[in-house]
Amino acid sequence: MPEEPRKNLSYQLSERIREYIEQAELPDGSLFMTEAEVAEQFDVSRAVAREAVGQLRAIGLLEGRQRKGLIIRRPDPVKLFSASLPFLAKSKQDVSELSRLRYVLEVGAVELAVKNASPSQITQLMNIAEQMKTVINSKTQVNQGKELDIAFHSLLLEMTGSKIIAGMQRVLVDFFGNIAISDSLDDSSTERIAWEHTELAEAIRDHDIERARALIRMQLRHYLPEAESESQLDEKTAKVN
Repeated sequence: MPEEPRKNLSYQLSERIREYIEQAELPDGSLFMTEAEVAEQFDVSRAVAREAVGQLRAIGLLEGRQRKGLIIRRPDPVKLFSASLPFLAKSKQDVSELSRLRYVLEVGAVELAVKNASPSQITQLMNIAEQMKTVINSKTQVNQGKELDIAFHSLLLEMTGSKIIAGMQRVLVDFFGNIAISDSLDDSSTERIAWEHTELAEAIRDHDIERARALIRMQLRHYLPEAESESQLDEKTAKVN
């Protein structure tokens, strides 16, 4: 069979298998079939069955076990996103799209963080902000400052109480943490960054959702240039409050 038609058949079969699993409501960990049984059940060749199963294993829906055949698994969207991210950031446009995704997720997540943060998480966030004040002005501790920034935003997302939001955003935070901001940071810029983190931690502590949103938008302006004008308005609002 020519390769292209076989690929089309394997894709169609993968969709049929996925629909079969959904309709049968097979739970995570259930035994499914062997590849040979898939070929027989769906009346296709072994080669087509193997390729279709491979596609479903790649997204985590099926898992192969020796002497057991195939097992149903619940796909992990965070793992899929993490694995595909290097291939989603091949150009400046790709990075810009990921910046927008981070912006939307993190601005939206801050409201959940304000509502769901525990006292111990707020204390931890305040401590990280205090450490950043000390570290961020030291040119010899740039890496530590970057690690604290990642820790700050990761904790912020854990406060949402959503594993998917926290996991997806952590992947993005780590990704952007490894990208150098094009603009050089002078003393006033580093002081502003330290101020922003402290103010954001205090806004969450005070359950001030609007101020927290304004401050998170200000922090993300480095990765989303078109948000710069809006962040300038946010800065005025945050300082007034």
